Amino acid sequence: MSQPITHPASPDLYRAAEMALRECDPETKCERVLALMDAWWADELEALASSGPERLEVPGRPERPVLVHPRELPRRGLHTTAGRVALVHAVAHIEFNAINLALDAVYRFRDMPEPFVSDWLQVAAEEARHFRLLRARLHELGADYGDLPAHNGLWEAALATDHDVMIRMALVPRVLEARGLDVTPGMIERLTAAGDHATVALLEIIQREEVAHVAIGTRWFRELAHAHGLDPEPLFLELLAEYMPGRVRPPFAHAARRAAGFTDAEMAQLEAQATAEPSP
Repeated sequence: MSQPITHPASPDLYRAAEMALRECDPETKCERVLALMDAWWADELEALASSGPERLEVPGRPERPVLVHPRELPRRGLHTTAGRVALVHAVAHIEFNAINLALDAVYRFRDMPEPFVSDWLQVAAEEARHFRLLRARLHELGADYGDLPAHNGLWEAALATDHDVMIRMALVPRVLEARGLDVTPGMIERLTAAGDHATVALLEIIQREEVAHVAIGTRWFRELAHAHGLDPEPLFLELLAEYMPGRVRPPFAHAARRAAGFTDAEMAQLEAQATAEPSP
C-alpha cells in the first residue's frame, strides 16, 4: 500500500492541480486532491505557472473501466448483487470523473479569483471522498472499480466547454451534475425496496453534498453572466439549446434543484423545454 501524500509535489497551484488531474491511479489521485486542498488552505501554494493550460483530451484514469457508448452499458435489476454492483459502479465512475472535472476547473481557468479555487478544490475533495465510499461499497459487494464498462460523457462535456469558464459553469454543474440530483431519489427508492440500506446511506450523503456542488456552479455562472452584462436565466436556456439539446429530461427533483439555486422561472422553462414537441 502506498504512503499517503501529505504535500503536493509542487508549490505551484496550477502544476499541483495538473499533477493530480493527470494521476491515473484512483487512490493516489484522491490522496493528491486532499494534499492539494490542505496546502491551499495552509497558504502553501502560489499561482506560479508561466505557461497556459494544456488541452487534456484524456485526463488521468486507470486502464479499466473500458469506455463504451452509454447504450452498451449493462442494465440489470437491483434485486441481484450483480445489479447493485452495476449501479454502484456507475455512480463511482461519475464521482471519479467529477474529481477530474473539479481539478480541471482549477487548472484551466486561471483568471478566476481565489474563492473560485477554494470552491472547486473543496468540490474535488468531496468527490474524492464520495468515490472512496463507493469503492469501499463495491469491495463489500465483491467487486472493484474497473470491473464493468463505463462511458465518457462527463469528460466529453469538459472538452466541449474548456474554452469558456462561464459556459463550463452553466453546463457541467447545472446540467450534468444536476441530473444526478434528479435520478438519485429514484435509485434510493429502488435500493430501499431491494433492502440495500448500506448503499442507500451512501447515496443520501452524496445527494446532500451534490446539492452544494451544483449551487457552487450556479453561483459562479450567475456571477460571470452578470460580469458580461448578461441575464443568466435566458442565457442558461440558450447555452443548453446550443450545446446540449435534448439532454435535460424529466423527472426533475424540484426541491433539490431549488436548493442548488435554480429559480422557479428556470424550472418552468426546463419543464416546458422537456415536454415540447420536437421541431419538424
